[in-house]
Amino acid sequence: MRPVLLYTASRLALFLVTLGVLFLLGLQNPIALIAASFLISGIASYVLLSKQRDAVSERLSDRIDRPKPQDD
Repeated sequence: MRPVLLYTASRLALFLVTLGVLFLLGLQNPIALIAASFLISGIASYVLLSKQRDAVSERLSDRIDRPKPQDD
């Protein structure tokens, strides 16, 4: 569960940092600010968080492939 929480927290932090920077640069329209932050942080997370994303993918894959216990 730790890789999932780390990746989610990293994505959220990246979004908030992007939101703050764009706001400080003068983007005042709330809808445009959120949309631009979402787009920029999504692209940045694709590049910057690839190791965390791979860890999440491996964790989920292992969990799905694990056989479920049989209840008789």
